[in-house]
Amino acid sequence: MKFFNYKRVPYAEMRAFSVHILTASGSFLAFLGVVAAAEHRFVDMFWWLGLALLVDGIDGPIARKVRVKEVLPNWSGDTLDNIIDYVTYVLLPAFALYQNGMIGEPWSFVAAGAIVVSSAIYYADMGMKTEEYFFSGFPVVWNMVVFTLFVIQASELTASIVVFVSVFLTFMPINFLHPVRVARLRSLNLAVFLVWSLLGIYALLLHFETPAWVVWGMVATGIYLYGIGAVLQAFPNLGRRS
Repeated sequence: MKFFNYKRVPYAEMRAFSVHILTASGSFLAFLGVVAAAEHRFVDMFWWLGLALLVDGIDGPIARKVRVKEVLPNWSGDTLDNIIDYVTYVLLPAFALYQNGMIGEPWSFVAAGAIVVSSAIYYADMGMKTEEYFFSGFPVVWNMVVFTLFVIQASELTASIVVFVSVFLTFMPINFLHPVRVARLRSLNLAVFLVWSLLGIYALLLHFETPAWVVWGMVATGIYLYGIGAVLQAFPNLGRRS
């Protein structure tokens, strides 16, 4: 006697859908980050955020490998990815900034509000990428910005300048680097990004009891990553192969 009728799901579809599950797992990691931030466990929060970003980094290549768009055309990986990105790149860092009170009251609240609203508008911009894969306008990588502010233990003045200038630049036609996809100076860009990442991991291991050389290393690499897109925009032949 047959109790269940079921449609056999092809292996290719199961494999493709598992990639969507991998992407969606970033939302749970972000939730764990929210819980940690609410309890002022910011080191734990950034570890959860780092794991979420690791998932974000590997799910795209896997999706292309198993041809998710072709196998599951009715499921939008791009939409799912944008939802997770907004939570991990914007909402969680903004919440951490507010919870930490880094800019004082009421400005930490105002800054967090400006971050989430400006970023939501930015995500709706269909022209956020240039032909060379630069971001046009500050690309709402608030996870990197807020993390750097935590590592260097920024003053209220420094943090407020960085946050509100970045919000303003979100809507300006200034190029910002995508360290992987931009071809110009790619090797140097990736090397600087790697140094920034390693310094950040070390700072987390030290629970933000950060020595001066790590602070200055984060400042130097952070300024490079923040500004190199504008430099390459101003000098269009810089880094091009003959």
